[in-house]
Amino acid sequence: MRVVFLGSPRFAVPSLEALATSKYDVVAVYTQPDRAAGRGRTLVSPPVKEAASKKGLPVVQAESFQPTEALAELAGYKPDVIVICAYGQILPQSVLDIPPYQCLNVHFSLLPRHRGASPVAAAILAGDDFTGVTVQLVRKKLDTGPILAAAAVPILSGDNTGTLTDKLSVLGASLLLEALEGWRRGEIKPRDQDEAAASYFGQVSKEDGEIDWRQPAAAIWRRVRAFYPWPGCYTTWRGKILKIIESVPLTADKTVGAGEVTAIAGQDGGLGIGTGEGILGVLKVQLEGKRVMDAAEFLRGQRDFIGAVLPR
Repeated sequence: MRVVFLGSPRFAVPSLEALATSKYDVVAVYTQPDRAAGRGRTLVSPPVKEAASKKGLPVVQAESFQPTEALAELAGYKPDVIVICAYGQILPQSVLDIPPYQCLNVHFSLLPRHRGASPVAAAILAGDDFTGVTVQLVRKKLDTGPILAAAAVPILSGDNTGTLTDKLSVLGASLLLEALEGWRRGEIKPRDQDEAAASYFGQVSKEDGEIDWRQPAAAIWRRVRAFYPWPGCYTTWRGKILKIIESVPLTADKTVGAGEVTAIAGQDGGLGIGTGEGILGVLKVQLEGKRVMDAAEFLRGQRDFIGAVLPR
């Protein structure tokens, strides 16, 4: 079976590698163009491009499939199936119509819950106990296609978007092979999604990471986890960005105003911040221009932080 793979970020690499080391013939890998990044604005290749190049697979970096030449090039690979994992573009119907076995998408949630660009962050923000991976047939409307296979994993209290995505990327690679084989053999009957149970969460922006201390501690704790590693959950102190890297929600045993920094006896690091409900125990922080450090170490260098009131 001839496969064209479409993907870009690091967490799409396990699915590509699973296909490349299986019996399937990966005839081309499509990924996003190199982008300028960092202070030096140097060009950085997508992780999928690097992984494909190491395996000697043909790589195509197309801005879009709208030009006739780009569509003809894709069709020229004569794919039996196209596999997508976080490619970064919505595909036109002209692409979906090319492969006889259709286009399969590896989506990191239990569809129809958490459709959209940021499903892992969405599951953490919602306080879900479980999330998972869905392999679905692609339709023009985002993440609405019939389901071929799904698998669930628990969301642990220590999980953030980075760690949970890593788990899902490994699960997704194995589920993809299982679904693709069943689909090829005609052993899977696609299951339509329940539109009544659908939810959607779009692209995360940098502004989403700003903390509103009037929210409950549990909600802020979920945001800290959902927005790590990007964009990070942050507040400001003395004109600098202060990121909260790790935290834990605590029941308030004393009156602490929203945004008020307080010492907490017996808490690791001894640092807490008042919220609209409870206290957010802070375990790790990063002050703008500095490295990540434990709360206790941070306080040794910023002794007047206790008693400060952070912007709400």
